Amino acid sequence: MEYPYWQLTALGGGFWIALIAVLHVYVAHFAVGGGLFLPLVETRAARENNPHMLAYVKKHAKFFLLLTMVFGGVSGVGIWFTIALLSPQATSTLIHVFVWGWATEWVFFVIEIAALLVYYYGFDRMDRKTHIRVGWIYFGAGYASLFIINGILTFMLDTGAWTQNHSFWSGFFNPGFWPSTVFRTFLTGMIAGMFGFVTATRVQDEPTRLALVRSCAKWTLICFLLAVPAGWWNITALPAEAQALMAAKYGRAGSFIKVFLVAGGMASLGALVLALRLPRAVGSKLALVVVLTGLVAFGGFEFTREAGRKPWLIPHHTYSNSLRPAYLAPVEAQGLLRTAKWAGVTLTPENRLAAGRVLFDLQCSSCHSVGGPMNDILPKTAKFGLFGMDSFLTGIGKVNTYMPPLAGSVEERQALAAFIVEGLHGKKDTGDKAVDPADLPVPTPPFDANTDEYVLLTWNTLGMHCISDSDPYWILLPPANDLRAVLIRRGPGPRVVTEGVTLTYAVEPGFEYPAKHVEFWKHAKSLFGKDLSENVGVAGEGLSGHMKLDPASGLFGADLIPVVPYPDQGGYNPYPLFTVEARDTASGKLLAKTEVVAPTSTEMGCRNCHGGPWKVDGVAGISDLAAEDVLKVHDRMNGTTLLADAKAGKPRLCQSCHPDPVLGSQGDPINYPGLMNLPAALHGFHAAHLTGRAEETCHSCHPNRPDGPTRCLRGVHGTIGITCVQCHGYIEDHAISLLKGQEGKRSAAKLLGLLQPRGVAGGDEIKGRTPWFQEPDCLTCHKDYTAPDLEKANAFNTWTADAKGLYRMRKDDMEALPCAACHNSPHAEYPALNAYGDDRDNVQPLQYQGEAATIGGRKNCRVCHREAMDVPAHHPNMIR
Repeated sequence: MEYPYWQLTALGGGFWIALIAVLHVYVAHFAVGGGLFLPLVETRAARENNPHMLAYVKKHAKFFLLLTMVFGGVSGVGIWFTIALLSPQATSTLIHVFVWGWATEWVFFVIEIAALLVYYYGFDRMDRKTHIRVGWIYFGAGYASLFIINGILTFMLDTGAWTQNHSFWSGFFNPGFWPSTVFRTFLTGMIAGMFGFVTATRVQDEPTRLALVRSCAKWTLICFLLAVPAGWWNITALPAEAQALMAAKYGRAGSFIKVFLVAGGMASLGALVLALRLPRAVGSKLALVVVLTGLVAFGGFEFTREAGRKPWLIPHHTYSNSLRPAYLAPVEAQGLLRTAKWAGVTLTPENRLAAGRVLFDLQCSSCHSVGGPMNDILPKTAKFGLFGMDSFLTGIGKVNTYMPPLAGSVEERQALAAFIVEGLHGKKDTGDKAVDPADLPVPTPPFDANTDEYVLLTWNTLGMHCISDSDPYWILLPPANDLRAVLIRRGPGPRVVTEGVTLTYAVEPGFEYPAKHVEFWKHAKSLFGKDLSENVGVAGEGLSGHMKLDPASGLFGADLIPVVPYPDQGGYNPYPLFTVEARDTASGKLLAKTEVVAPTSTEMGCRNCHGGPWKVDGVAGISDLAAEDVLKVHDRMNGTTLLADAKAGKPRLCQSCHPDPVLGSQGDPINYPGLMNLPAALHGFHAAHLTGRAEETCHSCHPNRPDGPTRCLRGVHGTIGITCVQCHGYIEDHAISLLKGQEGKRSAAKLLGLLQPRGVAGGDEIKGRTPWFQEPDCLTCHKDYTAPDLEKANAFNTWTADAKGLYRMRKDDMEALPCAACHNSPHAEYPALNAYGDDRDNVQPLQYQGEAATIGGRKNCRVCHREAMDVPAHHPNMIR
């Protein structure tokens, strides 16, 4: 930052340049089009020998002189003054690059002034032909000024080959020059016609007034009709990134185009009405309305042009906040406050908010006001807490290319986030408070190692099933817990029993009717195409019922059980217990009984960035505010109508558009071809906002905050200090692996380009994968089934080949028992430590062997074999 900055608040955000420039440029276009209008009308008046029309030309010339020379001249100086204060870096560049262009334009401007003064004051003193020639001289000089300034203005949208050769002519005759010249030419004629109404409607001679008004109407209508295709040519000639911003995808630029078309159409309609034989008093008032409507249309055009060049003032040379990419290296190394010559403050813990204010002035205030009419920062950031604001700032200039990337150090970024959240919004302590979950009783069913004939092992397949209770708006994952069970007949040669037995399951009392989740069932038909009752899940399974035998795996199971973490009496409990019983089918005799946790959580941290409170008891659930904002952002960035659909009673399942292996969804390849699968889309997009962090990134979305209400990483890995990162990688690496598995899909390459790998030497070394089917392989760390070296343990980037290799699907070397039957679910491996009672996950090892350890581990083979064993039959190194 080589120049001082102009500290503005309510009237910042481009207010002054917008106010002055739109008015000035509107009048400046009139100065060109009106310069053609005057000699043409004067020629007609002389040809028709119409003194009333000549008198009109003289009066219009006076109006023209006062408006274009006096107001236009003063406002032109105002533009230079304003841009010099708001954007001194870009202004300096434009002066140096086009110094001879400016000098030439000023020569033509002097000719304009002289010609117009001679034209007006010599109106009755010169012969008509000479006088008309003066008018043509004025028009020629005016159009030459437009020609030159247009080259500089289009340079600010597309620099062409100038960035390579720094040639004046390459910059001037850039790719957008000729389309813009044609478009602005038609605009000048349209505006000249509209301003012509102002004076024409006041002519007292009715035939002359009608002739002039109809002539002005032709100028307005014909030029508007020609401006529309010329404008389209102008837009299509822009660089691809500018066209993307002008498309409806980003909303704001698209709305400006609509303003131009609608207001321009209304002005043209007004011109048509004026062409009728209207009373003089009515016509003059309507003429003013037409001019003002034309100003609105022109404002739409100017705002579209401004929006199209974001995040630049000069493409790939100067950002909209006057920072230059070429000078960012020292900024990244030392911080912005140390390198900005006029900052006047250094960042310390004590002055974080004051430093944040300066950082806001340097990087944000050129586009954003504080409580003002232009691009007010307050409503745009009201939803954020510190974490969300910091994450948003991390991602600007990446996924959202409308703004320049934030320059400076991590500490400066955090200071800016603090200023916006605490200084502007007055929010304090926006982080979640520590939660102390209730220590619930853990029943241990009876088991007699001497007399009982059967052991019943049961487990949840995922270790934690996250669900979204945002049902009126969208569903990410429905309540759908999967249980598996195996019944073993004990003895020296134990065997798995699959015939002649019936297995049932039932949720613990208090979870039978999830009242706080009843909205899900209301919207089930639109989401899944079927009616569901309050107690029946997507697959038709209930909260109690019979387990079905899968002949292929030899396991009993119940799929997609609709259990939620909300007990009937209220509160939050993510670890409801299910009782599983095995009975003799013929006699009904109870053979075995046990308890298992069906973990389910709504502690999904959407609110951390999308705002709103937690939905239930201040600890979990997606509030309507957060759910609605998710759809707002999705609609704005993707051109969808999900929020309107939801408010019309048609919420969407994310997988109805996106493929997702976990639900076996193929998405909607007909209407939305080429979409990435849901995990790749979610992690790929959000990773750009969450870079540079460790496992706390995982906690911000997933229910594993160490002091949170769920703490799902409760297995032995978590208790010995292994975090998410050592298996799943940093968020950047995790996202890269998913995106690489979607190469060729829409947006995958773009998102990959925003991420740099952290845990591996290079991005090319990260292997792409299919989520849910290719996951970290346990044997990467547990080589030969031994304990890992904790200092070197890292399973990331060594994926299972397919779903058969997953821990939750894999069986022992004998193909007799699944790994999870003895070791428990992922993230809850024995011995687990549950926040809702230390041994809530350890019911079965405590029941069968009296200690919280792997079932059969620590030489407890007698659980199934009734005797000690010295052969590691299930896998090597198991007897230790």
